[in-house]
Amino acid sequence: MTQSQTLVIGDIQGCYSGLMRLLEKCDFDDKRDTLYTVGDLVARGEDSLATVTFLKGLGDSFHAVLGNHDLHLLAVSEKIKKPNKKDRIQNLLQSDRLAEFCAWLRQFPLALAIDDQHVMVHAGLYPGWSCEQLLAYSDEVSRTLQQDPTTLLTKMYGDAPQIWHYDLAGIERLRFIVNACTRMRFVSKTLALDLDEKGTPPASDAQLLPWFEHPAQQLPAEQKIVFGHWAALNGHITGDQFIGLDTGYVWGNTMTAYRLETQELICVSA
Repeated sequence: MTQSQTLVIGDIQGCYSGLMRLLEKCDFDDKRDTLYTVGDLVARGEDSLATVTFLKGLGDSFHAVLGNHDLHLLAVSEKIKKPNKKDRIQNLLQSDRLAEFCAWLRQFPLALAIDDQHVMVHAGLYPGWSCEQLLAYSDEVSRTLQQDPTTLLTKMYGDAPQIWHYDLAGIERLRFIVNACTRMRFVSKTLALDLDEKGTPPASDAQLLPWFEHPAQQLPAEQKIVFGHWAALNGHITGDQFIGLDTGYVWGNTMTAYRLETQELICVSA
């Protein structure tokens, strides 16, 4: 490929070898192309340290949003939480560059406009929010993560509040934004986040709907949401406005890239 390309990759989860094979298949050139990822750069794959070392080395040709595993790594690095027993991040935690990598991660937002058509977020667009609201709320969290990371990383854990209200304030407001952007899958008919149900739709509870099928979801026809997080979907999404890129490589399935210029999906198998 000689023309520049823009690639968006699903959850990497520290699967360095898979990332390298996918970029090779896409003919990625960091001097020509731009790479985006939907979050969860680290955690359960074989080499989170090599993954972040490579991605940070791409400089301005790389962009990301934060996923729940990335935020948890930041909390672990601050000794706020212990590593998840299923995570394989010891080499990263023991690296003498850990502080550098965490400062680099903290600069990334929860949501990012790739261009006029595509908005990227780890988990999804909360029903009732516009893309403009999503980006504004992401900015609120980013400012706190830069100015007072310890408070945010300490208090972001928890499932409440479950429903968005415009008068939410303080840490409850920030926690809801974090949960909607990084943990959401199913939403009740009354717009409550259900953070326990994680399987393939339909949910066991008929009152729960995938966030992208909720009747309050009114995304303008010209806009698309690019997201990850929900490996159980394996990329099978209702409608063409929602592009799900977590296809479960870390669970033995595939890693997927979306090429914006051609709107094609490119995959490698685990």
